[in-house]
Amino acid sequence: MLFKGTIIMISKFSNLKYIFGLALLLAPSISSAQEINGANTAWILTSTALVLFMTLPGLSLFYGGLVRTKNVLSVLMQCFAIAVTISILWLIVGYSIAFGPSESAYWGGLSRMFFSGIDINSMSGDIPETVFAGFQMTFAIITPALIVGAFVERIKFSSMLIFSILWTLIVYFPVANWVWGGGWLGSMGLIDFAGGTVVHVTAGVGALVTALVIGQRKEFGQTATLPHNLTMSFTGAAMLWVGWFGFNAGSALAADGAAGMALFVTHISAATGALTWMVIEWLKFGKPSGLGAITGMVAGLATITPASGSVGPAGALLVGLAGGIICYYATTYLKQNLKIDDSLDVFPVHGVGGMVGTFLAGILVSSNLGIFSGNGLAEGMTVGSQVGVQVTGILATGIYTAIVTFILLKIVGALTSGIRITDEQEQVGCDITDHDEKGYSM
Repeated sequence: MLFKGTIIMISKFSNLKYIFGLALLLAPSISSAQEINGANTAWILTSTALVLFMTLPGLSLFYGGLVRTKNVLSVLMQCFAIAVTISILWLIVGYSIAFGPSESAYWGGLSRMFFSGIDINSMSGDIPETVFAGFQMTFAIITPALIVGAFVERIKFSSMLIFSILWTLIVYFPVANWVWGGGWLGSMGLIDFAGGTVVHVTAGVGALVTALVIGQRKEFGQTATLPHNLTMSFTGAAMLWVGWFGFNAGSALAADGAAGMALFVTHISAATGALTWMVIEWLKFGKPSGLGAITGMVAGLATITPASGSVGPAGALLVGLAGGIICYYATTYLKQNLKIDDSLDVFPVHGVGGMVGTFLAGILVSSNLGIFSGNGLAEGMTVGSQVGVQVTGILATGIYTAIVTFILLKIVGALTSGIRITDEQEQVGCDITDHDEKGYSM
């Protein structure tokens, strides 16, 4: 009996050894599905910090220096408040709408509200899902912050905050899903590597509609509304340039050749845009301006953003050149001919730049352009069909943004008894009227 029990125990032990050995053999394949790529994770963590750096402090200082002394603090506060509120909105519902398991071709649903079902072990590809979500959050922060430039010096702080929250909720989150979250534009094959439509077209069109609805500043067209501190704006612009490497190269979601190429073409386009704007001013006025140089740089950056994952270095040169020329004349036409007070040129630089870059991406992605060739068209696509998709993306996001922005401005105006400050408040400045503080004490 004892001998029989021993035999049974040995047999069981052998079975356990077999099972254990099988588990060891399977372990690599099991663990690989959840294995974190340290290099990719580190790069996206870095990129997340770089993109937030674009808003705080980059965009804040860039915009702050361009307004008058009496409004500098209000602009800094607007950018800061947007960063704070959109971060919370992203946690509550934004990530779920933009990147949740799609319930349709138009939004991601609500299953990921408050990051439900996401923990320390959750993965997005080979990086933690929280890292991916944090990276995408910084895009959601900077997009409504860009619109600030259209209505500086004349909007109520309460109106600005409510509008930014609603606009991000109803415009940015769904459009991000359309393009990046598995939605209908992404399924069509739209090329928008880092936000030509999602960020720049939506922000630019939103800025244009806002400028039209809120109206001109009282001094617009009568007296020069010069920047109060171009040194501050230069500092902010330099921060934007550096941070944009995270914006574009980080969108590769990996530390690889695609990220390296995106970084390089971003730099080339920014430099070309700045140089182009400088040359145009030099030829027209006899002197290049510092304001023109940094504006051209931003135009080059905005234009390359959708194409940064598709074009090569020579293609980036063309993109930056087109961005510098087209955005320059769009800025001039908007202010001088149409008399639209888009205060800090959000639409002609970001909106027009995003449209131009998105369009050119459909051409310069081709691998049959010699030195100007890009990464190649997707299977089954021609230049003509790709351009058609690009135009569809531009029109869809632009029209949707325009309609929703107009409706939201009317709603916010009703909620806040008008979105614009009084004439007396405009004369005093938003620093005092909105915050009872001054940017400078001298």
